[in-house]
Amino acid sequence: MMMNLNRRLLLLALIYICAAPGIRAQDTDIRRDATVDAIEQVMPSVVNIATKSTEPVQDPFEQFRRQMWGQRLFDEYISLGSGVVIDENGYLLTNEHVIHNADQIQVQFTTGTNVYDATVLKSDAKSDVALLKVKLKPGEKLRPIKLAKEDDLLLGETVLALGNPLGFGGSVTRGILSSKSRVAPREGQTLSYPNWLQTDAPINPGNSGGPLVDLRGELIGINVAIAEAPNGQPGQGIGFAIPIRLVEDALSEIFPTEFVKSYWFGARVKVGSYPLVITSVQPNSPAGKAGLKVGDVVMQVSGKVPKTFIDFGDLLASNAVSEIPLTIRRGDSVTDVQVNLVPEQTIFNAAMVREKLGMTLQKGPDGFVITDVQANSPAATAGLQPRMIIQAIDHQAPPGDITGLAKLLYPKKKGESVLLDLAVVEQNGNFTVLRRGRVELTLR
Repeated sequence: MMMNLNRRLLLLALIYICAAPGIRAQDTDIRRDATVDAIEQVMPSVVNIATKSTEPVQDPFEQFRRQMWGQRLFDEYISLGSGVVIDENGYLLTNEHVIHNADQIQVQFTTGTNVYDATVLKSDAKSDVALLKVKLKPGEKLRPIKLAKEDDLLLGETVLALGNPLGFGGSVTRGILSSKSRVAPREGQTLSYPNWLQTDAPINPGNSGGPLVDLRGELIGINVAIAEAPNGQPGQGIGFAIPIRLVEDALSEIFPTEFVKSYWFGARVKVGSYPLVITSVQPNSPAGKAGLKVGDVVMQVSGKVPKTFIDFGDLLASNAVSEIPLTIRRGDSVTDVQVNLVPEQTIFNAAMVREKLGMTLQKGPDGFVITDVQANSPAATAGLQPRMIIQAIDHQAPPGDITGLAKLLYPKKKGESVLLDLAVVEQNGNFTVLRRGRVELTLR
């Protein structure tokens, strides 16, 4: 009994010592708080972006002067911005306006000195989101940022803006979430400040494309703009970021998993979800024929667990020439399905366009040139004729090839319409006249 009493006294003495003022069982740094932890977690994923672009001299007098002196007939521009890694294999997010018309893109991590070349995979001016790919050394991996859940935002919560403001790379500012996205964008509408997050964390030129994160170190938005007062002066404490919900929507459009490399898969997974969840399945597609359904959870692709939607596409593409086993979870059951991808050009081609619209097209420098119109077809009914040029489709610039155009038309069902902006070159005496118009075609 005396032994037990001594042990109790010793335990009480230890508790007293640990609780005494000025004495701690484990020394900690008072400066280390949630902000510091979040910055240390996120900073390795942040990059500075430098772009170089050229623009021909437009002024004819300036052109003549430069020709006389043997000078270049173009001007060179350098711009700075920011970006953030979203996949370990070198995929970056930034703003479209950061890399718009860039001839050369180089990135440097805020935590390192190496400079990497990067290329634009896809970009969208309407959402102002661009996806880049960094050229990495063999076996090199990057540290991706974690994406926050959609609309998991607290008004007034602490947020951090990271990036390359005014060329001062590796910069961090802190503020609060001043306002959430207030207005949902309408169809065809250009995004602007009503659709964005607002923060008083200082954002400056060069911050564009960098991450806005919460104290968990999760990406809640992409820094995009600063407010200007009516007199043209910068607004005080008013900066904007594209919310992660709209970023994910944009990524779903510019990097759709229905198509991987040059193959047709036919199902889309939700960007940002883990594990990945199938959100749509195209009819008669390889995914549809394999029995995949909306809501299925992708557990494995060819025995490997896809970490992101990009990783998912890469795994499919790497096994495209053979039958691909997918392990999915549907409700409480787990099952395996086999998918056979199809080369996209065998389905999405000029024949599909002709079947739906009733005309033959040829890609030209200014759009698609109509070369033939079928009698009694939607194109003929709308009055379309050869030599007319399609310059826009449903208010968007036409894709780069016939395959891309067929992909746009495929989801549209019989009886639905497509809006075409047209141009036709006409000769009026000694003058060449360009006439423009717009027609609506009903697909067959």
